[in-house]
Amino acid sequence: MDLLGVAQQLRAQEHERLLEVRELVQDKIRRQSIDYWNREEFPEDLVAQLAGHGLGGVQLEDCSHLLRGLIHAEIARADISLSSVVGIHNELVVGMIHEFGSAQQKAQWLPKLTAFEAFGAFALTEPEHGSDIAGGVQSTARRYGDEYVISGAKRWIGMGTFSDFALIWAKDEDSGELGAYLVESDRPGYSATKIEHKIGLRIMQNADITLERVRIPVANKLPGATCFASANGLLMQSRAWVGWQAVGAMMATLDICLSYAGKRQQFGQRLASFQLIQQSLAEIAGNLSLCLSMMSDIARKQERGDLQMVDAAMAKSTATRLARESAALGRALLGGNGVVSDFEMAKVFCDVEILHTYEGTYEINSLIVGRALTGISAFV
Repeated sequence: MDLLGVAQQLRAQEHERLLEVRELVQDKIRRQSIDYWNREEFPEDLVAQLAGHGLGGVQLEDCSHLLRGLIHAEIARADISLSSVVGIHNELVVGMIHEFGSAQQKAQWLPKLTAFEAFGAFALTEPEHGSDIAGGVQSTARRYGDEYVISGAKRWIGMGTFSDFALIWAKDEDSGELGAYLVESDRPGYSATKIEHKIGLRIMQNADITLERVRIPVANKLPGATCFASANGLLMQSRAWVGWQAVGAMMATLDICLSYAGKRQQFGQRLASFQLIQQSLAEIAGNLSLCLSMMSDIARKQERGDLQMVDAAMAKSTATRLARESAALGRALLGGNGVVSDFEMAKVFCDVEILHTYEGTYEINSLIVGRALTGISAFV
């Protein structure tokens, strides 16, 4: 539900594109994803549906940032895990190769990636370094003639269990400079292990990756990714994208709660007739409308090229905080049925916990805003 009419700001052709995506994910993804989520299994058939509608290359689509954001929200409205697959694939893999890759890398990989015929993984965080990764990268690269030798370990790498390659961020042992290296997953010394038993984003296959003296050609280094600022620029955009995921989570919460309250009867009346239920619905709708408005402003900044890290950090932290608040209201509204994934709200509730933490924790993003406000950094 879009009480502010944000989607009406789109051009007619873009609005049609949004409705096409909405129909697809509501009819072919939303209910079908539940069983895969329960089993922590990657749904190749559902991803094929997304591929058939061009969602493997939405990052390169000739459209406004507002449409792109609303598309990500619509996918999250149907399933937050798959929205993470689509978003990370586009923002951090397709976007990175398009922006920082060589002509050869673009020609080899972008056609396959945008058709979801190949997958990549963005590999920055490490077992001992998450929030402090900017100065904590321990993975290394050393050049020997026409090859680089990559060693190290990465953790929480989305799609890392089945990707065709990983974009490994590592320090050059000679220069100390951070760079990105395209490492194919079938190279000797490369291994990826699935991280099991997650409470949320269970469809997303996160991995621990180890690299034991993996040899790659010099041509596999991304020429445009020459320092942490390169990674930080990508992370800024991806934090804004998580804000759209949070919007989609709140859309889903409102959808589920309105449907449930309209059908469920207690004490001889529909739940929707009770004041406390209506109050929860109004609070969820208010959180959604607030974040839709904020994310629309973020999209306008992106169009102008004015987006700053403080903007993305505030959007990510605020939207995920309010999505978490909304999901808690929704889970409570469904009572006992709110803890069973068949009724969807439990699934949204758990997935939102991950949104609150990944792409920079809520706390770190809040401190980025605090630093901008005070001029004082509360972390190194």
